[in-house]
Order: sequence, then C-alpha cells, then structure tokens
Amino acid sequence: MSGDGGRRKLTDDERVLWTTFTKAIEPISRTKKIESAAPPLVPAVESVKPRAAKPVAQPAPRKAEPPPRKPEPALAPLGRRMKQRVARGKESIDGRLDLHGLTQEEAHEALGRFLHSASLRQAKLVLVITGKGRGGEPGVLRRQVPLWLKLPEFRDLVIGFETAAIGHGGEGALYVRVRRTRGAAEF
Repeated sequence: MSGDGGRRKLTDDERVLWTTFTKAIEPISRTKKIESAAPPLVPAVESVKPRAAKPVAQPAPRKAEPPPRKPEPALAPLGRRMKQRVARGKESIDGRLDLHGLTQEEAHEALGRFLHSASLRQAKLVLVITGKGRGGEPGVLRRQVPLWLKLPEFRDLVIGFETAAIGHGGEGALYVRVRRTRGAAEF
C-alpha cells in the first residue's frame, strides 16, 4: 500500500465537480457584528416651560432587505480530456451557431434563442462561432459573447465554456457546455 493512506486519485469529472462545488461556497465572516433589528431608543425630552415642544427626531425606518438570492452555479471548464475528444471528433457537437455579420443586439437575441433550444433538445455541447476580428484586434462579438454567457439570464443554460480547438475555429469560436432541461422529452 502506498503512503497516501489508501486514497484514490480523483477523475477529471470528479475534479471538475469538486472545483465547481468549492467555488460556490462562501466563507462565514467572523468579523461581522450582529445588528439589532430594533432601532435605538431616543430618550424623551421634558421641557420645563410649556412652550411648543420641538419634535424629537426619529431614525428613518429601515427598509426590509430582499431575501438573499440563490447564487448562480459556478461555470466549469470543459476539461482537458473532453476538449481533446471534441477536437478529435470523438465527442459530437450537438449544434452550431454562427454570429458572423450580426449586430450585438441581434447576436445576443440569437444566442439566447439558440441556448434555450439546445437545452430543450438535451444538447450536451454546442459551438458558438464569433469570428476572430480584423487587423489583429479581437472582434466585438469575440469579446462580448463570453461576458454574455456569464450573465444571470444564461447561467441556467450554460455549465461552462472554453475557446474552441483550431479545427473548430480556434479563438474565433467557443465550445459551450449546455445545462440540460430537467423533465424535457428525449429525442
């Protein structure tokens, strides 16, 4: 038996799952002080002469804070093995979206429709082609699409994304892992 106490090594899938899990955890802050829910009391002021009493300033009522939002799931990368399998054609790409020639608004809407459709179809991996840009400068969509995929509106649809392999467009395309819709009919 080796000196590691009989522990086995994590598989790539287990490592991705563990990384996703640990990124979603927030540490408990021990330095926060517990605030009292009741506002501090202001002592009543008595006047000696029966003059018009000045109104005592009351603290503004606190607004009720909305309940804390459920944190969005952390984005997980494809993993080296899966990316290699896709690049070599051993893992299928379930859909392609080419955003060439679209404005930012058109591209954003098309991306949303495409990801919703892919999720309903139970797609596992899709390719989103943004283009590389011109003159060595990255194009607008190449910069924007990764930012969009991190938005809350797409987080329920996207597990993670990564730059595509050279054969699928390289830096001008993204592999996107799609979160499957639960309860949807299998095709």
